Amino acid sequence: MDKDNLRSTGLAGLDLALNGGIPRGAVIIVAGTPTDGLDLFGAQFWRGGEEEATMNGIYLMIDDEPSEGMYDARGVNNQDLPTLVTGERIVIDSLSTIILKDGVSAALDLVQALRVEARAEGSNVLLLLYKGLHTREEEIRLTRAADGYIELLQRVVGSEVERMLGIFKMHGSELPNQLVPYNILEDGLELSTTKRVV
Repeated sequence: MDKDNLRSTGLAGLDLALNGGIPRGAVIIVAGTPTDGLDLFGAQFWRGGEEEATMNGIYLMIDDEPSEGMYDARGVNNQDLPTLVTGERIVIDSLSTIILKDGVSAALDLVQALRVEARAEGSNVLLLLYKGLHTREEEIRLTRAADGYIELLQRVVGSEVERMLGIFKMHGSELPNQLVPYNILEDGLELSTTKRVV
């Protein structure tokens, strides 16, 4: 894909794994848990990384008390969420709340409306999905509806926590064949950009 049609994720290691970033106009689901750093991933994408001096987008907080700069969307109807979408980087936290409150059909309708909006504006929408709350069928339907699907994975090995990021779907992009290790830092996720050759 032409680099001009890509947008940085705000995570240098992820941009490297995606050969430059995510396709402009894409709606991407990122699945994980609070202990995986899912909320940090969303905020990091919204900020755009260190190369962007100002945020150009909106973070719609549906789940919790919004942090500084975020929009309190806890009382907003699902049908009205696309009207709030402005800028290049949109985060909706979370798609899980919509599913639990109004069902998977409402979430699928929202994904479709956001895809139309994102393509028209050339923006990117990141939908946070909390794992372990939904049926496998619901997750499959949502993954099929979105342009991309990224999952944060975590497991305990002995006395260590191993964290990996998987890019399992990204329309219009070649997918990496490996999971990408990452660490959770105070201000976001740091993905490993080196590979060991044995």
